[in-house]
Amino acid sequence: MEEKKNILTYEGLKKYEDELHELKVVKRKEVAEKIKEAREQGDLSENAEYDAAKDEQRDIEARIEALEKILKNAEVVVEEDVDLNKISIGCKVKIRDLELNEDLEYKIVGSSEANSLKGKISNESPVGKALIGAKKGQTVSVETQAGVLKYKVLGIERSE
Repeated sequence: MEEKKNILTYEGLKKYEDELHELKVVKRKEVAEKIKEAREQGDLSENAEYDAAKDEQRDIEARIEALEKILKNAEVVVEEDVDLNKISIGCKVKIRDLELNEDLEYKIVGSSEANSLKGKISNESPVGKALIGAKKGQTVSVETQAGVLKYKVLGIERSE
């Protein structure tokens, strides 16, 4: 079975590459030093520093593996090539929640980059899925547990 592509913006790609570099070059050395220091203290059976360092090492290696998997299957969206006539991954959208009558702004990104607190919604989320392909002026409906929400597309632009 082919692995799912991780759709990333250049910003997301750079963020993951930087994090991977930091983990491999800096954090691995730091944790190896902690383990070495803890070993020098003698008995490892009751050495909390050693256990904590080994746990940290395990977490770092798991994150490195996860990042390598994301990057191996990455498909980068060239944001300069995004068609601004319709909503797609890599663009910023301004929409109006028709029920609450409030304007919202989101950047549409791949699922691994999504962060609703930073205004980045996944193309696979209910709202993201409904918005993909919509044009300015169009109203889209989103099925949620709370009922159907309606959004009007106010604008589509390139994200910075």
